Amino acid sequence: MTLEQLQEHKNIEPDISSFEYRPKPVFDLFKRLFDLVVSFVCIVILAIPFVIISVLIMIDDRKAGPIFVQDRVGKNGKIFKIYKFRTMCANAEEKLAELQKFNEMDGPVFKIGNDPRITKIGKLLRASNIDELPQIFNIFLGHMSFVGPRPALPKEVEQYRPSDKLRLLVIPGLTCYWQVVKNRNSVSFDEWMELDRKYIMERNAWIDIKLIFKTFFFLFKKSGC
Repeated sequence: MTLEQLQEHKNIEPDISSFEYRPKPVFDLFKRLFDLVVSFVCIVILAIPFVIISVLIMIDDRKAGPIFVQDRVGKNGKIFKIYKFRTMCANAEEKLAELQKFNEMDGPVFKIGNDPRITKIGKLLRASNIDELPQIFNIFLGHMSFVGPRPALPKEVEQYRPSDKLRLLVIPGLTCYWQVVKNRNSVSFDEWMELDRKYIMERNAWIDIKLIFKTFFFLFKKSGC
């Protein structure tokens, strides 16, 4: 996306007159207890698989560690460190500038198919979404929740319009409405933001449970299980 296109995108403000944010302290308490208990159980169960995956990543590319740590923007704009299994080469961030012209997403988001920076084991981890599992530690620490808008990069948030920043009203999550959309990379940035605003207005325990089950179904279907 060119600078001119990005500036044009930023100046087009969607109609959010129907958006309404309501604090839900009881739901937030239930959500935090659920996140804390389930993430702890997952950490215990996945401890050995985490070690095995880490070793495989190191064998595939020894130039960097198995865990990728990056700044992300959380609730109310607070910055936190997100954890993921490393799926790209050690100098992936340095190569980003030369790949920007191939960006397949609109808005302040970068995604391309067949990214040349992805390692062999990284392709497998991404195809199964296993690379996202270390975010369970973020959930346990309270940086994230199982359900909520996906956490954005600080440089992306800097380009947000006021309507886009509404997604920062709640704790970011591991999955969301956008995450379970078929061919989600074909979803426009504005549609993505609208899905996040929809979740913020409608959020409740039943929606969270449905999204968690939909995510598991989506992953199993995607992997052919």
